[in-house]
Amino acid sequence: MSLNHAELARYGRHLSLDEFSEEQQLKLKNARILLVGCGGLGCPCALYLAAVGVGVIGIMDDDVIEESNLHRQVLFSHADIGKSKALIASQRLRAQNPLIEVKAIKERLTRENALSTIADYDMVIDGTDNFPTRYLVNDACVILGKVNVYGSISQFEGQVSVFNNLETGGERGPNYRDVYPLPPDVSMIPDCATGGVLGVLPGLIGTIQATEAIKVVTGIGKPLSGSILLLDALDMSTRKLKIKKNKTLKITELVNYDEFCGINKINKLEMKEITVQELKQWMDEGKDFQLVDVREQHEFDFCNLKGDFIPLNTIMDDPDKISKDKPVVVHCRSGARSANAILALSERFGHDNLLNLKGGILAWSKEIDPSVPQY
Repeated sequence: MSLNHAELARYGRHLSLDEFSEEQQLKLKNARILLVGCGGLGCPCALYLAAVGVGVIGIMDDDVIEESNLHRQVLFSHADIGKSKALIASQRLRAQNPLIEVKAIKERLTRENALSTIADYDMVIDGTDNFPTRYLVNDACVILGKVNVYGSISQFEGQVSVFNNLETGGERGPNYRDVYPLPPDVSMIPDCATGGVLGVLPGLIGTIQATEAIKVVTGIGKPLSGSILLLDALDMSTRKLKIKKNKTLKITELVNYDEFCGINKINKLEMKEITVQELKQWMDEGKDFQLVDVREQHEFDFCNLKGDFIPLNTIMDDPDKISKDKPVVVHCRSGARSANAILALSERFGHDNLLNLKGGILAWSKEIDPSVPQY
């Protein structure tokens, strides 16, 4: 097999490299790479994989595009709001490079579909933003013998590594569980909505992920296997930490990752909820209750329901601010952070009077008062 005229013209700058020949470009052409998550990391990574000629790219994401995505998810535009990330990304990549195949998979990676989906690809690039899916991606790749190019971001910092790489001698390199054997307390870990993220940071980390994927596929350079790269964008410093493989660790089956990461604690709590319609009725009736907003300052300043402002990352510092003598409705943007706040307060301080506002301020805007802007 050789490159055709169009491919030679498109990838000519690759072929000018001393370390890069037509053989390497053909390896890219024959490669099949799955991106799990097409958000801040997946967008720049996908752009470069398409540009360099990866033959088949799978884009797996069940989410839709929101306005708050646009400052970092560079495949999407304002006109795409409300549309499928996987579908729009696949259209953009095909337009960028018509010589490749791009598959849109409008599903969430789950315990049920992970092995069958990943088995169809040579490599997975992890662009996810939650711990259950990271452990799921890792374990499925270990079981199937696939490389997992990992990346994560938070505020101004990012991480990249190549997990489960096939090393010289036929052994596999370290995997995600060798770095993080146990998940953190997810109820206290801020996501992008809570802690924020510098818009260009996922571009830096996602591009490094693409670089590592290209190195693994073509065999050039030295991949980040056995080490993890840490980047701080504030002073543009980088560090490399070595990873040791735990040879006693055996991963043979997929588990319940929500339970493993503590997500199911919220369900086991049998958390009480209140709908936005019920909250509106309480307000109209003048019912005695406390309304607590656990979002961040910039979110509260943008729009609020005139509740008590107690951000999630401070709520455990002064629990006396939360009443125990009357119903307390806790809300955030969509209901996830407020659920974590209720879980933490209930477990540590015994609150049993807390109700989670179902759907958060987004539901209030859609169903009660459209003049409240959606953030």
